[in-house]
Amino acid sequence: MPITIDPAEVEFTAIRAQGAGGQNVNKVSNAVHLRFSVHASSLPEAVKARLLALSDQRITTEGVVVIKAQTSRSLEHNKAEAIERLQALVNSVATLPKARKATRPTFGSQQRRLEGKASRSSVKQLRGRVRGSE
Repeated sequence: MPITIDPAEVEFTAIRAQGAGGQNVNKVSNAVHLRFSVHASSLPEAVKARLLALSDQRITTEGVVVIKAQTSRSLEHNKAEAIERLQALVNSVATLPKARKATRPTFGSQQRRLEGKASRSSVKQLRGRVRGSE
């Protein structure tokens, strides 16, 4: 079941975009900062915990996700892109990670490993100083 984000929990701030753009970039605020507080959201507790456990630079220490979108010249397109990126971030932690099952190496793989170690050992022993009949 996909988790949807309530638009009322998302806060937008229009900012000036960086980079090239001529005169338009200096007078029009088309870039968007999206701020989403994880603690105050209506997400399930398990999803909140996994989201806060991410080591993502977009998540502040206070638990606020900040996403900057400035690829488009339209404010609406940048808002839509920021919401899509937030949704993708939430969806990435929505599913439980698959639990790892411990397995043992096969007998054949153990034998191949030991044979490789023995051959490398003999090669390295032959690198030593030559001891002749002196």
